[in-house]
Amino acid sequence: MKLIFLMLFFWGYAASTYSQADEVTIDTKTNGIALQVNGHDFMINGMNWDYYPIGTNYTYSLWDKNDSLIMEALDREMSLLKNMGVNAIRVYTGIPKKWVEYIYTNYGMYTMLNHLFGRYGLTIKGEWVAQTDYADADTRQLLLNEVKQLARQYKDTKGLLMFLLGNENNYGLVWEGAETENVPAEDNTTRQRIRSLYTLFNEAAVAMKAIDPAHPVALCNGDLQYLDLIARECKDVDILG
Repeated sequence: MKLIFLMLFFWGYAASTYSQADEVTIDTKTNGIALQVNGHDFMINGMNWDYYPIGTNYTYSLWDKNDSLIMEALDREMSLLKNMGVNAIRVYTGIPKKWVEYIYTNYGMYTMLNHLFGRYGLTIKGEWVAQTDYADADTRQLLLNEVKQLARQYKDTKGLLMFLLGNENNYGLVWEGAETENVPAEDNTTRQRIRSLYTLFNEAAVAMKAIDPAHPVALCNGDLQYLDLIARECKDVDILG
């Protein structure tokens, strides 16, 4: 397996507008490995982006506001990012398809769509589970259903660059909250739990690419921990961040 290592916050490509969704591929035929859009090498210059007005917290969602407020916010934010030379943003799931296309059409910026993949807990059979158990059959099925629906919903979206799964989920197997703690030590029990996570990452990548073969699937890992398991279990994941 060949993986591209990316810094997920700092990604530069002068994007132009196309009439349909682009084909994004990983080129391994030339010297080295390259991300390509419609057959052309693509160097990303980007940022993780979200929108929280002063005085709000993580419960705030721009996307449930009216279109005029959303457009005002996007025009202000994307103008600033474009002025910085940003051409790709990492956005968490929830952004409607039309706004991915709006950002691309008006500002030439691509979107990497990030599904957190249970990083901060899940509701399983009506009960909240704060620490996701990736070995649990119901949990695995729920997450696979969610990412397959994501691929179906966004596969023809102009401006979609790729799908990203997770947000340092290996830390979430040990940490009990969102706060940063010490990097967990490796032991046999933890490695069994983390193996369940990475096998599910791979199942998700296979399922998503069966629906949308035109966009790569990446995963976001915490540092290089468990790199050996990733190499062994995630052979269908295109990009490691």
